[in-house]
Amino acid sequence: MRRTGILLFAAAPVAVTAVIYALGPDPSGSSDAAGTRVSAAQRARQDAKARAESERARDAEVIADAPPGLVAPAEKELAQRIVASAENSTLDWRSSYGYIEDIGDGQGYTAGIIGFCTGTHDLLTLVERYTEARPGNGLAPYLPALRKVDGTGSHKGLDPGFTAAWKAEARLPAFREAQEKERDRVYFDPAVRLAKLDGLGTLGQFVYYDAMVFHGPGTGRNSFYGLRERALEEADTPSQGGSEKNYLDIFLDVRREAMRARKPTIDTTRIDTAQRQFLYDGNLGLRTPLTWRVYGETYKVP
Repeated sequence: MRRTGILLFAAAPVAVTAVIYALGPDPSGSSDAAGTRVSAAQRARQDAKARAESERARDAEVIADAPPGLVAPAEKELAQRIVASAENSTLDWRSSYGYIEDIGDGQGYTAGIIGFCTGTHDLLTLVERYTEARPGNGLAPYLPALRKVDGTGSHKGLDPGFTAAWKAEARLPAFREAQEKERDRVYFDPAVRLAKLDGLGTLGQFVYYDAMVFHGPGTGRNSFYGLRERALEEADTPSQGGSEKNYLDIFLDVRREAMRARKPTIDTTRIDTAQRQFLYDGNLGLRTPLTWRVYGETYKVP
């Protein structure tokens, strides 16, 4: 079970820039502190840049002041184990570097520690970045085919050798490290950062991370940022003065609906008997010991 769509980033800044440039030159203009003549459009760009820099500074301060949460080594390891229980039916997430198969979800091959997919752009990006660092790797010859099947469920140009090449490359420490870096860059770091800005504790950070993994970091209605926007229509985040438990409960409701919209018969136990169980137990700090069930299997972390 994997995410849909391609990765979309920075939509809002692009839109703002487009509006600013659409204003065109303004003959009225004004002068800056140095006496240099600037147009209204230039001034708008400067103001927008200043606001963005101010917001980034405030965000950095909030994150710096927040407890480590899910980025603490033990908690991060726990997060990978819980995700692996749903993605690969194991707690040993490191055993999945060489995993690769088509699970019939229309996203092509699903592979690696976080379920990178040939149909959802993230596997292509992983191989491209890895090839930049190690040009002669065993996956590099498949880049033309990966670009052609990106966004589809096709295997054209990948069979029969791609799966064997993936498994062989996964035995190398460099490719294992590349998978971890891409997981953090695309999924873990953005999810935890935004969760901290929303005032969420360790459980909430994990809820965002797992949603980012499954639904993908897109802005569509059923992608991660779309799910968050839908939840915000019904509840305030803790940073907005809302109840953390209430907000997370609604976010999980929205996410479960999105999963069912993809496939009515989909198994939602990664929410129902895992994350929501932690929430209803009041375990907002995701403290161990933990016991949960996914796909009928019981998992325990002492």
